[in-house]
Amino acid sequence: MIPYPSWLNSGDNTWQLVAATLVGLMSLPGLAILYGGLVPRKWIVNTLLMAFSGFSLVLVAWVLYEFKMGFGEPLHLGPGILRAAVGRPGTVLSAHSEQGRASIPLVSGTGGMPAFRFPQSTLAYFQFAFAAITPLLLMGSVVGRINFRAWLLFVPLWSGLVYSVNAFLLWGGGWWAQSGALDYSGGYVIHLAAGVSGFVAAAVVGPRPRRDRERAVPSNLPMVACGAGLLWLGWNGFNGGDMYFGGANAAAAVLNTNLCTAVALLTWLLLDLFASPRRKPTFLGAVNGMIVGLVSITPAAGFVTGTGAILIGLIASAVVWLSWNKLARLRFMRRVDDALGVVHTHGVAGLLGGLMVGLFADPAMAVYLNKDGSTAVSFSGLFHGHPKELAIQAGAAGTIIVWDALMTFLILKAIGLFIKLRAPEEALAVGDLALHDEEATPSEAAVATAAPHEPAPSGPPAGSRDGAGATGATGATGAPDSSPAGASGEDGGG
Repeated sequence: MIPYPSWLNSGDNTWQLVAATLVGLMSLPGLAILYGGLVPRKWIVNTLLMAFSGFSLVLVAWVLYEFKMGFGEPLHLGPGILRAAVGRPGTVLSAHSEQGRASIPLVSGTGGMPAFRFPQSTLAYFQFAFAAITPLLLMGSVVGRINFRAWLLFVPLWSGLVYSVNAFLLWGGGWWAQSGALDYSGGYVIHLAAGVSGFVAAAVVGPRPRRDRERAVPSNLPMVACGAGLLWLGWNGFNGGDMYFGGANAAAAVLNTNLCTAVALLTWLLLDLFASPRRKPTFLGAVNGMIVGLVSITPAAGFVTGTGAILIGLIASAVVWLSWNKLARLRFMRRVDDALGVVHTHGVAGLLGGLMVGLFADPAMAVYLNKDGSTAVSFSGLFHGHPKELAIQAGAAGTIIVWDALMTFLILKAIGLFIKLRAPEEALAVGDLALHDEEATPSEAAVATAAPHEPAPSGPPAGSRDGAGATGATGATGAPDSSPAGASGEDGGG
């Protein structure tokens, strides 16, 4: 009896499944509780439910049609970039799809990349975790006012029409991959996409109520800390798994990820301490710096050395700090209520990281090896003899920006023909109790209004009008509250 096929390597398969689970934990619970701690008390339940429902919607759509759109055979739509812009939709539900050898038709076994040594179900789940976190990131731009029903339609439409195209163009062997564009683990496909689409979505949906914008106070900083920590450590799977083999490049990517993140966090803290009007370091500023480091190293993690990782963390953190504190104050930026600053910490940071691949990619960093141990695949940036790489990176970024902005606008406008994009104004004044009959923790008012003769709800207790239990981390009230303008306030996170 053979326990597994000859092509399957248990080490690679195990690492990919572990890495996928780490990425999944970045969404649930990581991003859910990070955003849950950043929003006002009255929006915690809504934020958590948007995260859990979005994660579930993407998984169903992913196995039904999206995985093949991002990583399948190309759907030839015309000349040029349209020849390889998106894959042909299809399912991954059959026995062969789940247990057969993993394959990306335009990538596997080509250009020095060895064939995969794990099943298709492992690849599908690993890539799903990336697909799932992307709309949850852009959710941070529209929390506190988007209609939940509109969200349930937006997520699968955006994931299929926007994310799948991004993934195919850069990871599935599509046009930009064939042109030499590099995105190690999602600086463009995930973070630039989330920043651009989140900004457009915020403009289309409209701003939060004025009172919420003026009283931008996070609901729970320890909750933010837990979410941020899960993001940081989960990123080891994010960047460590994206070369698909448990080899030296995966280890280098993990080290570079943590090094860049530490440098970016410290850079933001020092800028807050010495350059902000208040001259005070803040925890939320540190979280911003952490996120910028994680995002900016993502497109470069396995292509640069430790020196490159330090430079990327330093440069990206300084530029995004300026973007957050200076650019965000310009009139055209202030007109768009990007609630949690996604355009800065993900959009700008992802763009910078992708461009710096074109500068710092080092040919000494072997991505794949030949059987004799020599380098099979490596890449060079401008400072290592490949001046065209920066232009290629800029071209790929431009495509992502234009396509994602256009499609996000059209998707939301189409949904708006049938469902209002904003929650009712009277519900916006109340929040979770009005929309879900739940609070993160029940207020005295909510407990007092519960009818004593009503039966207790089935399942776990929850803070609601119908139950006095609690599942949250803050003492929420039914009164209107406010949410931060981002992971930190103005002046570098005050």
